[in-house]
Amino acid sequence: MQLKDKVVVVTGGASGLGLATVQHLITQGANVALFDLNLSELDEDLIASAQVLQVRVNVSDEASVEEGLAQTIDRFGHIHVLVNCAGVAGAARTVSKQGAMPLEAFRRTIDINLIGSFNVARLAAEKMQFNPPNEDGERGVIIFTASVAAFDGQIGQTAYAASKGGLVSVTLPMARDLASLGIRVNTIAPGIFNTPMMQAMPDQVKAPLVEMTQFPKRLGHPNEYAFLVQHLIENSFLNGEVIRLDGGIRMQPK
Repeated sequence: MQLKDKVVVVTGGASGLGLATVQHLITQGANVALFDLNLSELDEDLIASAQVLQVRVNVSDEASVEEGLAQTIDRFGHIHVLVNCAGVAGAARTVSKQGAMPLEAFRRTIDINLIGSFNVARLAAEKMQFNPPNEDGERGVIIFTASVAAFDGQIGQTAYAASKGGLVSVTLPMARDLASLGIRVNTIAPGIFNTPMMQAMPDQVKAPLVEMTQFPKRLGHPNEYAFLVQHLIENSFLNGEVIRLDGGIRMQPK
């Protein structure tokens, strides 16, 4: 699928990996619907761009997502690609000095990261199935954002790792579900990237993570994630795959 004139929905598009994806895809000629709950700090040039629609969307709320998709179709006519970047982090041990992890903390992470991503994907796929197919019969592409924590989650990451592991496990069966509709599904599992979330961490947190990275010894650049998104969209033979983008990191327990 070629990006020029295609319509891409990016959740969590106002910051971090999502924002880098929005910025990159518009340079490739795509029209982008940016879904986020916080739109207040977007760059003025991005807000003014005719290629970008900003919509306040709660990914875990069905009505909110339906409204965002409807606005996207009203503005651009179709939805060809979904890139799910919306998510929350946070750390808590299963049992700490304060007692058992509050169940609500675990539930909230699963609700946003896993259920929210599935919610947007199922509703977007419903719209994609009506797109005219290309020469391969392709009508749409869905990309999830997992994490290396899905494979080697650290101490305190039970909720986060479970939510991202769920996305890894969803990838192949969803690709099989949607194959007859001409919709591909892939997942990126990023390592440690230089996003605002990571920039806010103290050096004593960041330094060991860089040390665990094999090569190059640095944090990932958000545009490296965006480049992989572009490749996943344009390479039609990539389907049902989970790709680690992590500089070879294998995270230690802490």
